[in-house]
Amino acid sequence: MSAAGDVVHALPLVAALKRHNPACRISWILQPVPASMVRGHPYVDDIIEFDRSLGVRAFTDVRSKLRKHEFDLLIDLQVYFKAGIVTALADATVKLGFDRARARDLNWLFTNRRIPPHPIQHVQDQYLEFLDYLGVPYAPLQWNIGPWATERKWQSEWIAQFERPVAALVIATSKPEKDWMPERWAAVCDALYTDFGLQPVLVGGRSARELDAECIIKERASVPIRSELGSGLRKLISILDASALVLAPDTGPLHMAVALNRPAISLLGYTNPKRTGPYRRFHDLMIDAYGDPGEDYVPTMTNRPGRMPRITVDDVLKRVEIWSERYAAAAPR
Repeated sequence: MSAAGDVVHALPLVAALKRHNPACRISWILQPVPASMVRGHPYVDDIIEFDRSLGVRAFTDVRSKLRKHEFDLLIDLQVYFKAGIVTALADATVKLGFDRARARDLNWLFTNRRIPPHPIQHVQDQYLEFLDYLGVPYAPLQWNIGPWATERKWQSEWIAQFERPVAALVIATSKPEKDWMPERWAAVCDALYTDFGLQPVLVGGRSARELDAECIIKERASVPIRSELGSGLRKLISILDASALVLAPDTGPLHMAVALNRPAISLLGYTNPKRTGPYRRFHDLMIDAYGDPGEDYVPTMTNRPGRMPRITVDDVLKRVEIWSERYAAAAPR
């Protein structure tokens, strides 16, 4: 219902359910922004929008939409109170959610079936626990986030503007604690262009922090910078898919890039990489500032503020060197 990254992690469930029973009809309750990413997905039959910006009216609005549906199964992948209320409003025979220990905000009160308790693990693996409970096979994992066939023309025209491969930089997130400093992004842009022959392209939304970061990067960088802030999630998918390299903190576009199998340098310090890092791919490109040297931490929901400044420009460029050695030859042109 909220973050784009959570939607990416939920897509393999949708794909597995549809493969297991092609006749099943899948409706997805989503907020408007992540709904724009899913709209048109071949495995999603119906989108029910929940617009949290409407305040209390969001719940009366979604209630009227849900009255048109009777579900055999509702899967509540979120552990927040708002998701619990929407679960309560839905007419479903089975309402399946997390076990009581993991269902925060009293979310467990709104479900009538729960998956077995399990230690915290990667978000993707936690979602796959629901398929284990239902006896639905999920290998191989499929995300199928696009680009759709109708989007390929725009993608081709967009990438044709550049004379060199694109490096997409996600310069801000939903939480300032997860952001990396704009002046360091500027230094990375200079190196990407001068030393690695890449065209830096800034991607993301148009929040105040993103626009401020864009301004600082353009002022401090000495090479041409292209900005695609505010492209929207569907065009962002096309941009990431056409990129030779993606650089991002823990945010939705990072997980979108991984789902597209595009090499991604992840800058992680605030959130636990074992829970929200890139899923089973590109760990050789991951920068882990969350853990202390030699620390063997376990996946938790505990955040560690103040760790992102530990990541230096040199740390990032060392990963770009690894990308150049291992992945550059297969980059899209």
